[in-house]
Amino acid sequence: MGAGGGHSPETSRDLHPMTTPFNAKSSADDVLAGIDLTGKRVLVTGVSAGLGVETARALVAHGARVTGAARDLEKASRALARSGAETVSVIALDLASLTSVRTCADALLADGRAFDLVICNAGVMAPPLGHTEDGFETQFGTNHLGHFVLVNRIVPLLYSGGRVVNLSSAGHRYSDVDLDDPNFERTPYDPWMGYGRSKTANILFSLEFDRRHKAQGVRATAVHPGGIATELGRHAFAEPGALQKRVDELNVERAAIGAPPFEMKSVPQGAATSVWAGVVASADEVGGRYCEDCRVSPLLTGEPSNAMTEGVRAYALDPERAAALWAKSEELVGERF
Repeated sequence: MGAGGGHSPETSRDLHPMTTPFNAKSSADDVLAGIDLTGKRVLVTGVSAGLGVETARALVAHGARVTGAARDLEKASRALARSGAETVSVIALDLASLTSVRTCADALLADGRAFDLVICNAGVMAPPLGHTEDGFETQFGTNHLGHFVLVNRIVPLLYSGGRVVNLSSAGHRYSDVDLDDPNFERTPYDPWMGYGRSKTANILFSLEFDRRHKAQGVRATAVHPGGIATELGRHAFAEPGALQKRVDELNVERAAIGAPPFEMKSVPQGAATSVWAGVVASADEVGGRYCEDCRVSPLLTGEPSNAMTEGVRAYALDPERAAALWAKSEELVGERF
């Protein structure tokens, strides 16, 4: 939820001028009002709870045909049915297993139907030190490498005009990626540092994917949905009152720099930026960018602040870092894309 450590406040400058009628309080339905998605096909990962379910529901409500990927298909089907999105077809995907990721991609390729939009929504946040089936640190392996392999394998299903939206977080400000020690083999494990690395990786992946595919008309962007109370926080805020305590701490820090109090978002508000970046915003405005509150975020300069304020750290939009992460990711998963 927060930003990295530091002493002096950040400042920001606009990355790209863009006006939008939407803001932090807009919901997914607000963003999609008046938009007909009939005939559009969308893949959404993580549709068993929270943002994934709401994202799928909003898209279905506006006519899209949605395929939802989840580790627990029964849980996903129940959640989707409760939301009114029972028309979503579900496919098995465990991002912590590259075997599962490849099986999912193979099934989608065998089906052969193209996607207009892929929303990489699934993820984990600040768990205890653990490893995926393939030996990667849980957050880097799940949040980044799993989606890295899935999206790259289904590129043949993304035609000109297609988009990829990767869910990142303001938590990217906790840490840049560590390409020398991605699995905390030499660095003491800190769950928020691990989260920050994985969320920075989501942005860098979007940047390099966009660079590689924009000539073919396929674009990628990263989004921060906002602070939302969902199952994502089951590790970080497991203790009663832990989430409110964190918000209170943030607000003390924000008051010290003259920032307004932090406000949590509802799940419908949290899903808004994903569908805005995937459907509403122009591809040239959001391609290779980081977005929050239904707009492209400003670039932060100066020292990072602990207080959660809008903006993206420069290291997350560094083209050389993005290319280096891509190469390291290929090395780790044993595939070239």
